[in-house]
Amino acid sequence: MYKRSENCPMKDICVQNGNGLTHIKELSDRAAMYDHARMFAHVTLEPGRSIGYHIHEKETEFYYILKGEGVFNDNGTEVIVRPGDICATAHGEHHGMENRSAENLEMIALIVLDN
Repeated sequence: MYKRSENCPMKDICVQNGNGLTHIKELSDRAAMYDHARMFAHVTLEPGRSIGYHIHEKETEFYYILKGEGVFNDNGTEVIVRPGDICATAHGEHHGMENRSAENLEMIALIVLDN
């Protein structure tokens, strides 16, 4: 499979009641991932924006930090994350992400479904 970047759908949405809009570039859809995952995306949080604290059920979400700095809420514990860091939230766990810096936070998000 091959897909040009300009053909990837883009959307700006409020994620899990977070602060402001999150820019999401959908890198693949569920069908192309053979129903093993439901999201594979390039996510951008502008300064002051966040993904609200929420739970995951029957899936695991990974963040791979590309640019900037974020505050990852890992089941109630805040951790500063920077480029190259990986965050994972499994079934039954909670998380959120906030950009408290002056630069955009960019990351890859992948949600893998439990079997």
